[in-house]
Amino acid sequence: MNLVLLGPPGGGKGTQAKRLQDRYGLIQLSTGDMLRAAVASGSEVGKKAKSVMDAGQLVSDDIVIAIIDERLDQPDTLNGVIFDGFPRTVAQAEALDKMLVRKKRKLDFAIEIRVPDAPIVERITGRFTCGKCGAGYHDKFQRPKADGVCDSCGSTEFVRRADDNAETVNKRLAAYHEQTAPLLPYYDKQGVYMLVDGTQDISAVTRSLEALLDPVRGQ
Repeated sequence: MNLVLLGPPGGGKGTQAKRLQDRYGLIQLSTGDMLRAAVASGSEVGKKAKSVMDAGQLVSDDIVIAIIDERLDQPDTLNGVIFDGFPRTVAQAEALDKMLVRKKRKLDFAIEIRVPDAPIVERITGRFTCGKCGAGYHDKFQRPKADGVCDSCGSTEFVRRADDNAETVNKRLAAYHEQTAPLLPYYDKQGVYMLVDGTQDISAVTRSLEALLDPVRGQ
């Protein structure tokens, strides 16, 4: 089973992808994580991606598609994958369709997790992570049980992404509406588009997703 999760940055796609990964044995393919890994490596591609990401713009199709294509050749993806953050544009969606045909796979669902803009800005600007284990937190919605101490590993080092600021978030939302929103009718025409209300609490969103997917996987 192969899925695309759609929705604005900070809309909860990553959180839900991890839950679906655990339940269905799928592999989460987060282009954001893969791009940040490239940035951290200091490679030429990583340097190019960093300058684009820091400006709140979208990384070029060529870079993203090459990363995804290579990842799908790895055997752990054969049971199915969750595309998180890709495709972002109709051109990328068309490239993904061709890629899947070439690899003799198909897309089962393109699910939009819909959240209005205002809550997105609050969600993103308040998030931070443990610098040691990567556990995620938020200034308002998910603080550590003990201030300044990671619940998972006990570290006292926390980090915030440089692009998690209101100005950059608004740029990313504008880019989403302009470039990614057209994916909704694109996938609706293919008969794979589904809508989930992302303003529900996290567990309720998960239950909505499972209601769509359980019949397919025979859960």
